[in-house]
Amino acid sequence: MAPSATTPAAAASNGTNGTNGATKVAAPAQLDASKLTIERTKSPRPVPSLETANSGPETICTDHMVTATWTASAGWAAPRLHPYGPISLMPTASVLHYATECFEGLKAYRGYDGKLRLFRPDRNAERMVLSSTRISLPSFPPAELEKLMISLLSVDGARWIPRSRPGTFLYLRPTMIGTQPQLGVQASSEAMLYIIATYMPVLHSPAGGMHLRTSPGNMVRAWAGGFGFAKVGANYGPSLLATADARKDGFHQILWLYGDEGLCTEAGASNFFVVWKDKETGRTQLVTAPLDDMIILNGVTRRSVIDLVKERCPELEIVERRYTIQEVGDAYEEGRLVESFAAGTAYFICPISLIHHRGKDISAPMGDGEGGEYTLKIRTWLMDIMYGRVDNDWAVVIPEEE
Repeated sequence: MAPSATTPAAAASNGTNGTNGATKVAAPAQLDASKLTIERTKSPRPVPSLETANSGPETICTDHMVTATWTASAGWAAPRLHPYGPISLMPTASVLHYATECFEGLKAYRGYDGKLRLFRPDRNAERMVLSSTRISLPSFPPAELEKLMISLLSVDGARWIPRSRPGTFLYLRPTMIGTQPQLGVQASSEAMLYIIATYMPVLHSPAGGMHLRTSPGNMVRAWAGGFGFAKVGANYGPSLLATADARKDGFHQILWLYGDEGLCTEAGASNFFVVWKDKETGRTQLVTAPLDDMIILNGVTRRSVIDLVKERCPELEIVERRYTIQEVGDAYEEGRLVESFAAGTAYFICPISLIHHRGKDISAPMGDGEGGEYTLKIRTWLMDIMYGRVDNDWAVVIPEEE
Protein backbone atom coordinates (compact mmCIF):
# COMPACT_ATOMS: atom_id res chain seq x y z
CA MET A 1 0.00 0.00 0.00
CA ALA A 2 1.27 3.41 -0.93
CA PRO A 3 1.85 5.77 2.01
CA SER A 4 -0.88 8.34 2.45
CA ALA A 5 -0.17 12.07 2.21
CA THR A 6 0.07 13.99 5.44
CA THR A 7 -2.45 16.81 5.64
CA PRO A 8 -1.57 20.16 7.32
CA ALA A 9 -3.97 19.31 10.13
CA ALA A 10 -2.32 15.96 10.69
CA ALA A 11 1.10 17.55 10.58
CA ALA A 12 0.05 20.02 13.23
CA SER A 13 -1.23 17.24 15.45
CA ASN A 14 1.91 15.15 15.24
CA GLY A 15 4.43 18.02 15.52
CA THR A 16 5.73 17.97 11.93
CA ASN A 17 5.62 20.86 9.50
CA GLY A 18 3.79 18.97 6.75
CA THR A 19 6.58 19.44 4.22
CA ASN A 20 9.63 17.47 5.24
CA GLY A 21 8.51 15.86 8.47
CA ALA A 22 10.80 17.99 10.65
CA THR A 23 9.57 18.45 14.19
CA LYS A 24 8.81 21.99 15.29
CA VAL A 25 10.13 22.74 18.74
CA ALA A 26 8.75 25.80 20.49
CA ALA A 27 11.42 28.30 21.41
CA PRO A 28 11.94 28.65 25.18
CA ALA A 29 9.88 31.53 26.55
CA GLN A 30 11.55 34.85 27.34
CA LEU A 31 11.11 36.65 30.63
CA ASP A 32 8.01 38.80 30.12
CA ALA A 33 6.95 41.35 32.73
CA SER A 34 3.60 41.87 30.98
CA LYS A 35 2.58 38.39 32.19
CA LEU A 36 3.09 39.31 35.85
CA THR A 37 0.35 38.03 38.16
CA ILE A 38 -0.31 39.73 41.50
CA GLU A 39 -1.36 38.06 44.72
CA ARG A 40 -1.61 40.62 47.52
CA THR A 41 -0.87 39.72 51.09
CA LYS A 42 -3.81 39.34 53.45
CA SER A 43 -1.58 40.08 56.44
CA PRO A 44 0.48 43.23 55.84
CA ARG A 45 3.60 43.36 57.99
CA PRO A 46 4.10 46.23 60.45
CA VAL A 47 6.24 48.98 58.97
CA PRO A 48 9.00 49.69 61.50
CA SER A 49 10.35 53.08 62.45
CA LEU A 50 13.67 54.03 60.90
CA GLU A 51 15.25 53.76 64.34
CA THR A 52 14.31 50.09 64.71
CA ALA A 53 14.38 49.00 61.05
CA ASN A 54 17.95 47.69 61.20
CA SER A 55 18.36 47.00 64.90
CA GLY A 56 17.51 43.28 64.87
CA PRO A 57 19.27 40.15 63.56
CA GLU A 58 17.03 39.81 60.47
CA THR A 59 16.84 42.04 57.42
CA ILE A 60 13.31 43.41 57.28
CA CYS A 61 11.67 43.09 53.88
CA THR A 62 8.49 44.60 52.49
CA ASP A 63 5.16 42.80 52.15
CA HIS A 64 5.74 41.29 48.71
CA MET A 65 8.38 39.78 46.46
CA VAL A 66 8.60 38.90 42.77
CA THR A 67 9.61 35.42 41.60
CA ALA A 68 10.04 33.83 38.19
CA THR A 69 11.22 30.29 37.45
CA TRP A 70 13.12 29.01 34.43
CA THR A 71 13.87 25.65 32.88
CA ALA A 72 16.17 24.95 29.98
CA SER A 73 13.41 23.23 28.03
CA ALA A 74 10.52 25.68 28.52
CA GLY A 75 12.28 28.95 29.32
CA TRP A 76 10.75 31.50 31.68
CA ALA A 77 7.41 30.96 33.39
CA ALA A 78 5.14 33.93 34.01
CA PRO A 79 6.52 36.04 36.88
CA ARG A 80 4.53 36.37 40.09
CA LEU A 81 4.24 39.15 42.65
CA HIS A 82 3.16 37.53 45.91
CA PRO A 83 3.54 37.76 49.70
CA TYR A 84 7.11 37.78 50.96
CA GLY A 85 8.21 34.52 52.53
CA PRO A 86 10.59 31.55 52.45
CA ILE A 87 11.59 29.80 49.25
CA SER A 88 11.89 26.03 48.99
CA LEU A 89 15.04 24.30 47.72
CA MET A 90 16.14 20.69 47.59
CA PRO A 91 19.36 19.97 49.52
CA THR A 92 20.99 19.03 46.21
CA ALA A 93 20.15 22.36 44.53
CA SER A 94 22.93 23.65 42.32
CA VAL A 95 23.26 26.96 44.17
CA LEU A 96 24.09 25.21 47.44
CA HIS A 97 27.02 23.26 45.99
CA TYR A 98 28.43 25.10 42.99
CA ALA A 99 27.81 28.80 43.78
CA THR A 100 25.42 29.26 40.84
CA GLU A 101 24.15 32.57 42.22
CA CYS A 102 24.27 36.21 41.23
CA PHE A 103 22.55 39.34 42.44
CA GLU A 104 22.20 43.08 42.10
CA GLY A 105 21.83 45.87 44.64
CA LEU A 106 20.21 49.24 44.05
CA LYS A 107 18.21 51.75 46.03
CA ALA A 108 14.81 53.39 45.65
CA TYR A 109 14.99 56.95 46.94
CA ARG A 110 12.12 58.94 48.47
CA GLY A 111 12.69 62.39 47.03
CA TYR A 112 12.22 65.70 48.76
CA ASP A 113 9.46 66.35 46.23
CA GLY A 114 7.58 63.25 47.46
CA LYS A 115 8.35 61.08 44.42
CA LEU A 116 9.98 57.65 44.59
CA ARG A 117 12.87 57.04 42.20
CA LEU A 118 15.25 54.33 41.09
CA PHE A 119 18.73 55.43 40.03
CA ARG A 120 19.83 54.05 36.65
CA PRO A 121 18.08 50.66 37.06
CA ASP A 122 18.81 49.85 33.43
CA ARG A 123 22.51 49.59 34.30
CA ASN A 124 21.84 47.14 37.11
CA ALA A 125 19.60 45.04 34.88
CA GLU A 126 22.21 44.90 32.13
CA ARG A 127 24.93 43.95 34.59
CA MET A 128 22.81 41.15 36.02
CA VAL A 129 22.60 39.55 32.59
CA LEU A 130 26.41 39.73 32.42
CA SER A 131 26.66 38.06 35.83
CA SER A 132 24.07 35.34 35.21
CA THR A 133 25.54 34.22 31.91
CA ARG A 134 29.06 34.18 33.42
CA ILE A 135 27.95 31.35 35.74
CA SER A 136 25.77 29.58 33.14
CA LEU A 137 22.45 30.80 34.47
CA PRO A 138 19.84 31.99 31.97
CA SER A 139 19.81 35.29 30.16
CA PHE A 140 16.79 37.59 29.89
CA PRO A 141 15.88 40.96 28.37
CA PRO A 142 17.23 43.54 30.87
CA ALA A 143 14.22 45.82 30.36
CA GLU A 144 11.92 43.08 31.70
CA LEU A 145 13.85 42.90 34.97
CA GLU A 146 13.62 46.68 35.27
CA LYS A 147 9.83 46.49 34.78
CA LEU A 148 9.53 43.85 37.49
CA MET A 149 11.50 45.96 39.96
CA ILE A 150 9.23 48.90 39.22
CA SER A 151 6.15 46.70 39.71
CA LEU A 152 7.29 45.63 43.17
CA LEU A 153 7.94 49.22 44.21
CA SER A 154 4.63 50.34 42.74
CA VAL A 155 2.83 47.98 45.12
CA ASP A 156 4.99 48.31 48.26
CA GLY A 157 6.66 51.69 47.91
CA ALA A 158 4.01 54.03 49.29
CA ARG A 159 3.54 52.08 52.51
CA TRP A 160 7.12 51.09 53.24
CA ILE A 161 8.87 54.34 52.29
CA PRO A 162 6.08 56.92 52.72
CA ARG A 163 6.17 60.52 51.59
CA SER A 164 6.57 61.49 55.24
CA ARG A 165 10.13 60.10 55.06
CA PRO A 166 11.87 62.21 52.41
CA GLY A 167 15.58 61.62 52.06
CA THR A 168 15.32 57.90 52.88
CA PHE A 169 15.60 54.77 50.76
CA LEU A 170 14.67 51.13 50.27
CA TYR A 171 17.19 48.60 49.01
CA LEU A 172 16.32 46.27 46.12
CA ARG A 173 18.00 42.91 45.76
CA PRO A 174 17.27 41.03 42.51
CA THR A 175 18.81 37.56 42.80
CA MET A 176 19.10 34.52 40.55
CA ILE A 177 19.94 31.03 41.79
CA GLY A 178 20.45 27.66 40.17
CA THR A 179 17.79 25.29 41.48
CA GLN A 180 18.37 22.03 39.59
CA PRO A 181 18.25 19.32 42.31
CA GLN A 182 21.10 17.21 40.95
CA LEU A 183 24.67 16.89 42.12
CA GLY A 184 27.31 17.20 39.43
CA VAL A 185 29.50 20.00 38.14
CA GLN A 186 27.32 21.19 35.30
CA ALA A 187 25.23 24.15 34.22
CA SER A 188 21.95 24.21 36.12
CA SER A 189 18.95 23.39 33.93
CA GLU A 190 16.60 25.11 36.39
CA ALA A 191 16.76 28.55 37.97
CA MET A 192 14.78 31.04 39.99
CA LEU A 193 14.84 34.81 39.78
CA TYR A 194 13.49 36.71 42.75
CA ILE A 195 13.34 40.35 43.78
CA ILE A 196 12.97 41.62 47.33
CA ALA A 197 12.88 45.13 48.79
CA THR A 198 14.44 45.68 52.20
CA TYR A 199 15.50 48.16 54.78
CA MET A 200 19.26 48.58 54.98
CA PRO A 201 21.32 50.68 57.36
CA VAL A 202 22.60 54.06 56.26
CA LEU A 203 26.35 53.54 56.01
CA HIS A 204 27.62 56.98 56.83
CA SER A 205 31.19 57.91 56.04
CA PRO A 206 33.25 57.12 59.16
CA ALA A 207 34.23 60.19 61.15
CA GLY A 208 37.58 61.33 59.85
CA GLY A 209 37.26 59.25 56.68
CA MET A 210 37.60 55.56 55.86
CA HIS A 211 40.79 53.76 56.88
CA LEU A 212 41.97 51.00 54.54
CA ARG A 213 44.56 48.28 54.93
CA THR A 214 45.99 46.68 51.83
CA SER A 215 45.18 43.03 51.27
CA PRO A 216 47.49 40.33 52.68
CA GLY A 217 50.17 39.12 50.31
CA ASN A 218 48.65 35.64 50.16
CA MET A 219 45.10 36.78 49.25
CA VAL A 220 43.48 38.24 46.14
CA ARG A 221 39.85 39.19 45.65
CA ALA A 222 39.74 38.71 41.88
CA TRP A 223 42.08 37.98 39.00
CA ALA A 224 42.36 38.46 35.25
CA GLY A 225 40.22 35.89 33.50
CA GLY A 226 38.14 35.28 36.62
CA PHE A 227 34.79 36.74 37.59
CA GLY A 228 35.56 39.95 39.49
CA PHE A 229 33.51 41.85 36.90
CA ALA A 230 30.38 39.85 37.76
CA LYS A 231 28.25 40.36 40.85
CA VAL A 232 28.29 36.78 42.08
CA GLY A 233 28.25 35.56 45.66
CA ALA A 234 31.57 33.77 45.15
CA ASN A 235 33.28 37.18 45.03
CA TYR A 236 32.29 38.05 48.58
CA GLY A 237 32.55 35.06 50.92
CA PRO A 238 36.32 34.58 50.42
CA SER A 239 36.94 38.27 51.24
CA LEU A 240 35.34 38.15 54.69
CA LEU A 241 38.32 36.71 56.57
CA ALA A 242 40.73 39.46 55.55
CA THR A 243 38.08 42.11 56.20
CA ALA A 244 37.34 40.77 59.69
CA ASP A 245 41.05 40.72 60.54
CA ALA A 246 41.46 44.30 59.32
CA ARG A 247 38.53 45.48 61.42
CA LYS A 248 39.99 43.87 64.52
CA ASP A 249 43.02 46.08 63.96
CA GLY A 250 40.96 49.25 63.61
CA PHE A 251 40.57 49.49 59.82
CA HIS A 252 37.25 49.78 58.01
CA GLN A 253 37.93 47.88 54.79
CA ILE A 254 40.57 46.18 52.64
CA LEU A 255 42.18 47.84 49.63
CA TRP A 256 42.50 44.82 47.37
CA LEU A 257 45.77 44.62 45.46
CA TYR A 258 46.54 42.33 42.54
CA GLY A 259 49.74 40.84 41.22
CA ASP A 260 53.35 41.13 42.31
CA GLU A 261 53.35 44.84 41.44
CA GLY A 262 50.42 45.57 43.76
CA LEU A 263 47.80 46.91 41.37
CA CYS A 264 45.01 48.83 43.10
CA THR A 265 41.59 47.31 42.39
CA GLU A 266 38.72 47.78 44.87
CA ALA A 267 38.15 49.11 48.38
CA GLY A 268 36.13 46.42 50.11
CA ALA A 269 33.18 45.89 47.78
CA SER A 270 33.41 49.43 46.36
CA ASN A 271 35.28 50.96 43.46
CA PHE A 272 38.42 52.87 44.47
CA PHE A 273 39.40 56.36 43.24
CA VAL A 274 42.37 58.62 43.84
CA VAL A 275 42.82 62.24 42.81
CA TRP A 276 46.43 63.27 42.26
CA LYS A 277 48.64 65.64 40.32
CA ASP A 278 50.25 63.81 37.44
CA LYS A 279 54.01 63.69 37.86
CA GLU A 280 54.74 64.43 34.20
CA THR A 281 52.06 66.93 33.19
CA GLY A 282 51.03 68.43 36.51
CA ARG A 283 47.38 67.97 35.59
CA THR A 284 44.89 67.01 38.27
CA GLN A 285 43.64 63.51 37.49
CA LEU A 286 40.83 61.28 38.76
CA VAL A 287 42.34 57.81 38.57
CA THR A 288 40.62 54.43 38.88
CA ALA A 289 41.27 50.87 37.72
CA PRO A 290 40.18 49.91 34.18
CA LEU A 291 37.47 47.48 33.15
CA ASP A 292 39.30 45.81 30.28
CA ASP A 293 40.99 43.07 32.33
CA MET A 294 37.61 42.29 33.99
CA ILE A 295 39.04 42.26 37.52
CA ILE A 296 36.83 44.97 39.02
CA LEU A 297 33.08 45.43 39.06
CA ASN A 298 31.62 47.91 36.59
CA GLY A 299 29.88 49.80 39.37
CA VAL A 300 26.85 51.93 38.54
CA THR A 301 28.08 54.60 40.97
CA ARG A 302 31.57 54.33 39.43
CA ARG A 303 30.22 54.94 35.94
CA SER A 304 28.06 57.80 37.18
CA VAL A 305 31.05 59.48 38.84
CA ILE A 306 33.03 59.29 35.62
CA ASP A 307 30.11 60.54 33.50
CA LEU A 308 29.41 63.52 35.79
CA VAL A 309 33.07 64.55 36.07
CA LYS A 310 33.44 64.48 32.29
CA GLU A 311 30.34 66.66 31.94
CA ARG A 312 30.79 69.10 34.81
CA CYS A 313 34.45 69.19 35.80
CA PRO A 314 36.63 69.64 32.71
CA GLU A 315 39.69 70.59 34.76
CA LEU A 316 39.77 67.05 36.21
CA GLU A 317 41.26 64.53 33.79
CA ILE A 318 39.69 61.06 33.88
CA VAL A 319 42.24 58.25 33.84
CA GLU A 320 41.17 54.59 33.77
CA ARG A 321 44.35 52.53 33.88
CA ARG A 322 46.35 50.03 35.89
CA TYR A 323 48.18 51.74 38.72
CA THR A 324 50.02 50.46 41.77
CA ILE A 325 50.01 51.12 45.48
CA GLN A 326 53.60 52.27 45.00
CA GLU A 327 52.36 55.05 42.70
CA VAL A 328 49.84 56.12 45.32
CA GLY A 329 52.58 56.11 47.96
CA ASP A 330 54.88 58.14 45.71
CA ALA A 331 52.14 60.71 45.12
CA TYR A 332 51.72 61.03 48.89
CA GLU A 333 55.45 61.35 49.54
CA GLU A 334 55.82 63.97 46.81
CA GLY A 335 52.81 66.01 47.91
CA ARG A 336 50.80 65.20 44.77
CA LEU A 337 48.00 63.18 46.42
CA VAL A 338 44.90 65.42 46.46
CA GLU A 339 42.20 63.11 47.89
CA SER A 340 40.72 59.62 47.66
CA PHE A 341 37.27 58.03 47.91
CA ALA A 342 35.34 54.80 47.49
CA ALA A 343 32.18 54.62 45.36
CA GLY A 344 29.39 52.06 45.57
CA THR A 345 25.75 51.47 46.39
CA ALA A 346 26.26 50.73 50.09
CA TYR A 347 28.78 53.35 51.21
CA PHE A 348 27.89 55.67 48.32
CA ILE A 349 30.72 58.25 47.98
CA CYS A 350 32.94 57.69 51.01
CA PRO A 351 36.10 59.75 51.60
CA ILE A 352 39.27 57.78 52.37
CA SER A 353 41.78 59.37 54.72
CA LEU A 354 44.28 56.57 55.35
CA ILE A 355 45.78 53.59 53.52
CA HIS A 356 48.07 51.33 55.53
CA HIS A 357 50.44 49.31 53.36
CA ARG A 358 53.10 46.95 54.72
CA GLY A 359 53.77 48.98 57.84
CA LYS A 360 53.57 52.43 56.23
CA ASP A 361 50.71 54.93 56.26
CA ILE A 362 49.52 56.89 53.23
CA SER A 363 47.39 59.83 54.32
CA ALA A 364 44.88 61.37 51.91
CA PRO A 365 43.81 64.99 52.51
CA MET A 366 40.25 65.45 53.80
CA GLY A 367 39.70 69.16 53.19
CA ASP A 368 37.51 70.47 56.01
CA GLY A 369 37.35 67.02 57.59
CA GLU A 370 34.22 65.85 55.75
CA GLY A 371 35.99 64.94 52.53
CA GLY A 372 38.02 66.45 49.74
CA GLU A 373 36.68 69.11 47.40
CA TYR A 374 35.97 66.76 44.52
CA THR A 375 34.61 63.99 46.77
CA LEU A 376 32.02 66.30 48.30
CA LYS A 377 31.15 67.88 44.97
CA ILE A 378 30.52 64.51 43.30
CA ARG A 379 28.49 63.26 46.27
CA THR A 380 26.26 66.33 46.13
CA TRP A 381 25.69 65.99 42.39
CA LEU A 382 24.59 62.38 42.76
CA MET A 383 22.36 62.97 45.78
CA ASP A 384 20.60 65.84 44.00
CA ILE A 385 19.66 63.45 41.19
CA MET A 386 18.69 60.56 43.45
CA TYR A 387 16.46 62.61 45.72
CA GLY A 388 14.86 64.76 43.05
CA ARG A 389 16.47 68.10 43.74
CA VAL A 390 17.32 68.24 40.04
CA ASP A 391 15.67 66.56 37.05
CA ASN A 392 17.79 63.94 35.32
CA ASP A 393 17.06 61.00 33.03
CA TRP A 394 19.06 58.72 35.33
CA ALA A 395 16.27 58.91 37.92
CA VAL A 396 13.27 56.72 37.04
CA VAL A 397 10.08 57.82 38.83
CA ILE A 398 7.96 54.98 40.19
CA PRO A 399 4.18 55.09 39.50
CA GLU A 400 2.96 54.28 43.01
CA GLU A 401 -0.33 52.81 44.10
CA GLU A 402 -2.07 54.92 46.70
